Amino acid sequence: MKSIKTVLVAMTVVALLISGCSGNKQPATASAPEKSAIKYTCPMHPQILEDHPGSCPICGMTLIRKSGQASEGAAISLETVLQPVNSDVISSVKAIVPEEKQVSITIPGEGYLDYDTRTFHTIAAWYTGRIEKLYIHYAFEPVHQGERLFDIYSPDMVTAQQDLIYLINNSPAETGLIRAARQKLVLLGMTAAQIEHVVKTRQAYYSLPVYSPYDGHVHDAAISQMREDMTGAASSDFAANRPLAIKEGMYVEKGQPIFNIVDPHRLWAVIQVNPSDAAGLKGNQPVKITLPDQPGKTLYGKIGLVEPMLKKDDKTTGIRVYLENMDHSLKVNSLVRAEIQTGTIKGLWIPRTALTDLGQAKIVWLKDGAIYRAHKVSIGIVNDANVLVTRGLAATDSLASNAQYLTDSEGFIKTKDNE
Repeated sequence: MKSIKTVLVAMTVVALLISGCSGNKQPATASAPEKSAIKYTCPMHPQILEDHPGSCPICGMTLIRKSGQASEGAAISLETVLQPVNSDVISSVKAIVPEEKQVSITIPGEGYLDYDTRTFHTIAAWYTGRIEKLYIHYAFEPVHQGERLFDIYSPDMVTAQQDLIYLINNSPAETGLIRAARQKLVLLGMTAAQIEHVVKTRQAYYSLPVYSPYDGHVHDAAISQMREDMTGAASSDFAANRPLAIKEGMYVEKGQPIFNIVDPHRLWAVIQVNPSDAAGLKGNQPVKITLPDQPGKTLYGKIGLVEPMLKKDDKTTGIRVYLENMDHSLKVNSLVRAEIQTGTIKGLWIPRTALTDLGQAKIVWLKDGAIYRAHKVSIGIVNDANVLVTRGLAATDSLASNAQYLTDSEGFIKTKDNE
């Protein structure tokens, strides 16, 4: 027992001595120099890496310092990098979120100015005869109501006048027959003043004057009809001051158009819009019109008519906007641009740059951690720089601001629903 106690005491003394020596000993790693993280490389041969300045052993160029800091994407895992590139992209492109807002919808269109055909008045021959005298010779000559247009000789009119004169001279008591004879001349186109002149003088008009019942300027009826058949535009002659087709001495048939008289103070703008936008068009919607050849001039009107059929050549939907031209500042056939206000739509909107159109599919690139993933969406109206997303996107989603930047033009993009 005494020997065991002696051994325990000796062991305790040895332990104390060892702990005292270790407490005075400094850590060996405190003075060990750290290995430098700075590397030097060749600009032409990046595979050369040295931990000190010098020259490239291949080309002799001076080595440049290469930063040893980790790149921004260094924390991306290998699993992320190995994702398929046709559906997932690693990129630092700016991310945005959709906006829930109410946007004014504007439909663009282009067209031209034309005469309002509702103001076209045709001067036709009321009876067969020969043009004795013309007082209007050129297209676009202005005329006023009551102005003399031409004189015509018509055997039928001479006979009708002589019948009236005969009844008045020989059967003044036959008031019914006289009244019928006067009414026949009215229906044939004679004015009340002309008939009274025949009754008073007992002389028939052999060269009967024809007067304009309208204000406006004259258009050649034959040329206007030819242009309408070729272009579909019921406009005027090809050129101003063009001689009229009707000439003195020509015979005309009953009902034959001779002139068109058009009111130049009333025009309409014929505007073509994309058929896909036609569903949002209706009458009385406000339209803003600008003219490229008159910078700074802006016209405002309303839709007067949405044409019920597509143009046979370009398959566009046409609308008409009625305009006033009292100062004659608007020129027929001038090109115009239009902005049609169709109201406002509230919804989820994204920039047009954030959308990629694959034909049958529309995609955006949703941000998912360190990567962007192709995602299919459904869209509605495209308005200026904004696109209405109707399905496939939430207001809290984050997506790439520039979808084209992430799209490989030679690749095929796959989405979850389009493998």
